[in-house]
Amino acid sequence: MPKDFSTMEDSNPSANPALQQLSDPARRVLLRGGLAASVGGLLAPLAGCGLPGKAQQGSMLGFRSVPVSSADAVVVPPGYVAEVIYAWGDAIGAPGLAAGQPAFRGDGHHSAADQQLQAGMHHDGMHFFSAGNGDRGLLVVNHEYTDEGLLHADGMQNWSAEKVRKSQAALGVSVVELVRAADGRWAVQRPSAYARRISARTPMSIGGPAAGHALMRTEFDPGGRQVIGTFNNCAHGVTPWGTYLACEENFVGYFHGTAQPDAHAKRWGLTPGGYGLRWHEHDARFNATLHPNEFNRFGWVVEIDPLDPRSTPVKRTALGRAAHEGAFVTQAADGRAVVYMGEDARFEYLYKFVSRDPVQTGGYANNREVLDHGTLYVARFDADGSGEWLALVHGQNGLDAQAGFADQGEVLVKSRQASDRVGATRMDRPEWIAGDPRTATMYCALTNNSRRGTDGYPAVDAANPRERNTMGEVIRWTEVGGHAATRFLWDHFILAGDPANERAEARGNVKGDPFGSPDGLWFDARGVLWIATDASPTAMGQGDYARLGNNMLLAADPRSGEVRRFLTGPVGCEITGMVGTPDLRTLFVNIQHPGEGGNDPGDPAVARKRSTWPGGGGRPRSATVAIRRIDGGAIGT
Repeated sequence: MPKDFSTMEDSNPSANPALQQLSDPARRVLLRGGLAASVGGLLAPLAGCGLPGKAQQGSMLGFRSVPVSSADAVVVPPGYVAEVIYAWGDAIGAPGLAAGQPAFRGDGHHSAADQQLQAGMHHDGMHFFSAGNGDRGLLVVNHEYTDEGLLHADGMQNWSAEKVRKSQAALGVSVVELVRAADGRWAVQRPSAYARRISARTPMSIGGPAAGHALMRTEFDPGGRQVIGTFNNCAHGVTPWGTYLACEENFVGYFHGTAQPDAHAKRWGLTPGGYGLRWHEHDARFNATLHPNEFNRFGWVVEIDPLDPRSTPVKRTALGRAAHEGAFVTQAADGRAVVYMGEDARFEYLYKFVSRDPVQTGGYANNREVLDHGTLYVARFDADGSGEWLALVHGQNGLDAQAGFADQGEVLVKSRQASDRVGATRMDRPEWIAGDPRTATMYCALTNNSRRGTDGYPAVDAANPRERNTMGEVIRWTEVGGHAATRFLWDHFILAGDPANERAEARGNVKGDPFGSPDGLWFDARGVLWIATDASPTAMGQGDYARLGNNMLLAADPRSGEVRRFLTGPVGCEITGMVGTPDLRTLFVNIQHPGEGGNDPGDPAVARKRSTWPGGGGRPRSATVAIRRIDGGAIGT
């Protein structure tokens, strides 16, 4: 999304305990040294659960750090090459069409119909579903939002129904087939029987307890079981049975709300005009003053079967409604699916879903309802380094009709209000979550929150220990009793920052290359934690970010905490979506919104003022790059 973080949603007025009464300033300083320094009595059980208490010898990082950069380019270490393979406007290779059609036009004159068959805008979370020996597979990519100034020839002038359709077509998800040549280079296979675009105009089903609920029924869908489209898909998830989870994040800004919102609309940040995208002028569904339930049908995790281009995506309501950043999936010891989810908004929450039923063999066919039945939890982080998963279940923890929750469907539609009610911890924008494959320790990026501890906003607490948190941190926890447990132990893996900053709260404790605003997290098979940053273009090069240059991708050794800068991106971009091939010979990374200058909608007259990446004479384009070692070796070794 546009990265002027001063405009980020902040709709949580709850009085949940901030834990400052349990966390004095001395403890908050000690947290920078890790849990061992602050709650030494817990060190022994943490060591047994996977949180390292002592650095191990021998770095897992086998590359030379790249320097900070302000160049309009992707920079990788010596011996590596980064190649663009799938950029906004590239043809997906839809079956029945000639290869390369419809071709990208760099002036914004392509049609809505063309855009429906091309890569969408602003690539974000993605996964590579490998086939055979790993030289072929399906790349599934989220397209988070649109920049109308780049998308249309004349930007938002002469606004029309065709422009709304084109904007809707540029969102959603891509499925493309990739093939690796003998020299290691990757290319999109065109045409491909698997090629598909899922957009804001794609029909999908609603599954789980909120399907058919009164709050999900509209004039367009009186039964409350069918919905058109998904958009603002940010991070993602992958299930053990081979499906893809696209997560709907900042959906509320696409709706036009009333000037006098009710409590429900206000809690979700519904405002007149939304983000100014003007869909409601030509698509009545997005006028919440006329159709107040339509916005309840967004903010869900969407399950997609990439192997069946004719399949209908399903919104899985049992996982709760939120400004979903992502959905990391693992399994409990008894085989049940466990999904960890962050909500990227100031002072919102971190969730976990545990399925009722264990995962079965046989792929999606035998697991179609696993994500429709189970228990949703929200996290409370206690000041002693422990925590609890609080059940969001009707009839438990005060979630009853007297509190405004008639049934489980209403609890899920109103997940935020339910989390407020049970006393969950308000977090500093919990984004991507990743699990260490060696230890089962979970990591979550808390990107930043400059309002933390300022007048009128929640004070610091144990889990969110820094006032005016411009730099962010990575928090981690280990479940006490496995992934289905309701208790956990936690600490901070890294407090991001630059030790040269004047402000103590912005220096951090990074062991290696400084960085700020951690966002994307991904563990490779070796156990290296990859960290992608998303500092706002309005912050880059000034203040606490004066010396950090463009956004970057870093690699961290979880055993020692060492961090090295692996990649820097072009001007104004966000780094996101990293995922590797099974042999680790290729790392796919998304470069999102190159050239963005903040929260502006983009001016087509100066579309190339800030960036021309990836080149070719047209407008700047978000794109997937394939990174490989020239000698063919494993990435990062």
